[in-house]
Amino acid sequence: MADEVRLDGKVAIVTGASRGIGKALAIGLARAGAKVVCAARSRDAAPGPDGLPGTIEATARGIVGEGGQAIAAQCDIGVEQDIVRMVADAVGTFGRVDVLLNNAMTSTRGLFDAITAEEWDRSMQVNVRSLYTACRAVLPAMRAVGGGSIINMSSGAADPLVEGMPPGYLTYSVAKAALERFSTALALELAADGIAVNALRPGAVKTEKSRQELGADFDWTGWATPESVVPATLFLASQKATGLTGRIVDATEFGVAWP
Repeated sequence: MADEVRLDGKVAIVTGASRGIGKALAIGLARAGAKVVCAARSRDAAPGPDGLPGTIEATARGIVGEGGQAIAAQCDIGVEQDIVRMVADAVGTFGRVDVLLNNAMTSTRGLFDAITAEEWDRSMQVNVRSLYTACRAVLPAMRAVGGGSIINMSSGAADPLVEGMPPGYLTYSVAKAALERFSTALALELAADGIAVNALRPGAVKTEKSRQELGADFDWTGWATPESVVPATLFLASQKATGLTGRIVDATEFGVAWP
């Protein structure tokens, strides 16, 4: 089904596009014909603030090297001015915005009695407030083209019926639960504008970040690659409010339990 999805003429913004799932999704969207704005904090060749390799410049160059269209937009999603500038760069370069993929988030690992109030507030600012800021920023551009698709990258950690994450992922779980409630509520408000809003759970994906957090000796049996999330993302990117919206869906169930 995903092989049939084409996004020719569409413009997509992907946050956290320097590595991992975000990089794979940026490349996948470009291969489907979208013009992609690759956004993240890491722009130069040095490791990012979290010590991990990968830059938006490299992601964008890779897309262009395959014949696609992409630009790099440096953006700290915790800074509202950065988000506003990122959207302005997208419109200024490509003339429109059709897809917003909120994939980036800051590291939130820490036990409850060890994290500080300042760390909690930083997590809420970067991981939750950024959703509000980014969606508000793209709204005029999406309205101008008659709609679009907002995809918020979630996690099974948000589901109270699923066995919880390991100790240390309290703030992560809270942020992802907030993301899902934000997505379903916003979908109702933006339906009249033709904008679909969905939350996507990618499943267990082996990325640079997960390797850093879980260690080299972790048992990776059953973990997927970042590229495995692409088919579900392409389908969601092609939606408007008349299609699938207001849903929390799992990439691992795409083509089986949904759409």
